[in-house]
Amino acid sequence: MLSWLGFERQVAIRFLREGRMQTLLIIVGVAAGVAVIAYISALITGLQKNTLEKTLGAQAHVTLSARDDVVIPARAVALGTTGLVQTQPRAQRPRSIANWQQLVPVMQAMPGVAAVSPMVSAAGLAVRGEASKSIALMGVDLDHYDRIVHLRSKVVEGVARLNPGEGILGKELADDLGVRVGDRVGLVVGSTTDSLRVTALVDLGVRELNRRTVIVPLRAAQSLASLPGGATSLDIGLTDVWAAPGLATDLGQRWPYKVESWQEANAQLLSALNAQSISTAVIRGVVMVVVVLGIASVLVVSVVQKRREIGILRAMGATQAQVLRVFLLQGAIVGALGSVLGILFAVALIWAFTTFVLGSDGLPLFAISLAPDLALRIAGAATVCGVLAAVAPARRAAALDPAQAIRM
Repeated sequence: MLSWLGFERQVAIRFLREGRMQTLLIIVGVAAGVAVIAYISALITGLQKNTLEKTLGAQAHVTLSARDDVVIPARAVALGTTGLVQTQPRAQRPRSIANWQQLVPVMQAMPGVAAVSPMVSAAGLAVRGEASKSIALMGVDLDHYDRIVHLRSKVVEGVARLNPGEGILGKELADDLGVRVGDRVGLVVGSTTDSLRVTALVDLGVRELNRRTVIVPLRAAQSLASLPGGATSLDIGLTDVWAAPGLATDLGQRWPYKVESWQEANAQLLSALNAQSISTAVIRGVVMVVVVLGIASVLVVSVVQKRREIGILRAMGATQAQVLRVFLLQGAIVGALGSVLGILFAVALIWAFTTFVLGSDGLPLFAISLAPDLALRIAGAATVCGVLAAVAPARRAAALDPAQAIRM
């Protein structure tokens, strides 16, 4: 392609060299715009990924549970008679999913489902000496549950193990109770009491979860919650977390259970992520408009300054199409050089962020990187914008009358 653009390329580069300061300023301007877009895109992507990992690292993508207990509304009172007009809501109690053992293999065979883990959830107290803390008790099969939340990777002390009489505590709860791995902790759920030996402490990524989480074997939780052989919920992990709403709708239509996706459980978080994405898109658009206007303004000035040269080129036989391509090529060159410089600047900003912006533990706040495909898309868009910005000045240059341009 460049072979048949030899004349246009030579003229375009010469025009750019003659206005070195203008060319340098606009390339730096394009680079600044590209760097801002690339850095903000990488930052928001890293932040959203980190937020989702922390959120989904402690919960299932889809949860299936028994429906809440409801009270049948009082029958309408006939005219002239007296009857009940108010009903009290029923207190909720742990309820098991009917035939959950048969549902598990059916769900595991569904497309996109990575794992299914039965769970018994109950509220209770953890007691150690005179200390007593309210807890959220979770009874699980460790191997199945680990495939969903990767519990073993969150262990900060000890070894994750759930043999009979053993349990895993959140690290903040262990600090509150003053226990370490190997100590025993008493459990009180309703009128049932038991004790467990702590095998591991975990960090679930959320302090409040760490402060109230106790994980025990499934059978132990069934006994404590008075649900022999039962499961209060089935936790489902997916290969694609964004497919959760569709699967939840499908399961809710197939079986008479309450099905909730992680998006429903974290509606406010999802709204915040969407707001971040929209804000990022607006910033990208505004910066691109500024880049286009900057390139266009410089090329317009270049057309005015090079009127005589353009007239001479036309008089020597250059066609309107060639003059048009000269200025379009200038826009492409400026956009391409600015894109390359901007991507390098963005990489430097990302390095500075991960090196100097650290958390209280001395580690980066979250992982951030500029994906090669994202960098190519941004650079390509900036180059295209450079060409588009040159359209109006190029048409103006091509429309100049050679005789009038030379006389000026």
